[in-house]
Amino acid sequence: MKVAIVHDELMRRGGAEQVVMTMLKAFPQADVFTLAYNPEGTYPEYKNYKVNTSWLQFLSKSVKWMQRLYFPFAIWAMKTLKVHGYDIVLISNTHSAKYVNIDDDAKVFIYTYTPFRLAWDPESYSQYNDSKGLSRLIFDYVINILKKIDKDAAQRGDYFMGMTQETGQRIKDAYGVQEIKLIPPDVKTRNFHLSDKPKEYYLLVSRLEYYKKADLAIEAFNELGLKLIVVGNGTKADELKQLAKSNIEFKKGLSSEELAELYANCKALIFPQHEDYGITPLEANASGRPVIAFGAGGVMETMVPYTGDASKSTAVFFQEQNEKSLIDAIELFETLKFDSKFIRQHAEKYDEKVFMSELKKFIIEKYEEK
Repeated sequence: MKVAIVHDELMRRGGAEQVVMTMLKAFPQADVFTLAYNPEGTYPEYKNYKVNTSWLQFLSKSVKWMQRLYFPFAIWAMKTLKVHGYDIVLISNTHSAKYVNIDDDAKVFIYTYTPFRLAWDPESYSQYNDSKGLSRLIFDYVINILKKIDKDAAQRGDYFMGMTQETGQRIKDAYGVQEIKLIPPDVKTRNFHLSDKPKEYYLLVSRLEYYKKADLAIEAFNELGLKLIVVGNGTKADELKQLAKSNIEFKKGLSSEELAELYANCKALIFPQHEDYGITPLEANASGRPVIAFGAGGVMETMVPYTGDASKSTAVFFQEQNEKSLIDAIELFETLKFDSKFIRQHAEKYDEKVFMSELKKFIIEKYEEK
């Protein structure tokens, strides 16, 4: 049984790139295919594999250039990337992985994090929201084309997998899929540890992009004056640094060990966005630390919300995505006492061993049915 794993692009460090690493542990002999690969931009573990790239590799030296060239060059490049001679093709996908050229007799499994955000949820991009007149008309024209291309490419899948009930419904709505196997992404609990004496700071770990809502956290902490450490980088980094007061510190390019230390010693992780899944709340939980999260999206399925007993909870939710609601949640959190061992045990339900077992079982069973 020969397996290929295809991912959108390997140019950054994110939750999807961590999931692909776990897929490779489940199928260690698999070959890897992707739009473009930057060994220094993504996780160093990928250097242990031969990564096959499209011709866009020669033009996309950064995420910014990859995004600029996406329409139409990335689509074209992936359609010409041949993934031939495989019994199983496992596609890890949000945008372009499902465009690759696959043998007709291969069994295709598509693990979709969420349907392509630009096509199906353009309002999550500040560039779209800020566009007007002719610019908006061009945006809408391109989006309509992307929707058609994206939906057509999805029909190549024989079996679909998703993360949560919410994202599963999005996949059904976008692609007309009838059945979806839900397998929540894993957290690598072995990489995180508990601390006996957490310190007096809160933590935010995120790409610094518009829809991640880091500005909401910064405004709240500007008001409260409490210490916040922000870990991440992105197109909004400079803007957010200008917004932040002196009680807010920015870090990027940390090692796994450095990040684990920050998780273990924070008071809580701040999670202000509506995320499809959200791996960072589970990483905080794996460190025994609770989460203060906007009560929507993936955290509704992965967290145990505080409803009166903090010792049996992993998170405090705030219900409105605004500064006051977040401040109220932080002030409530300050009065509560959580159980770090309970929180860690909860995270272990999402360990990579669980993900690997469910993924392998589903794929092998479906493959053998043929």
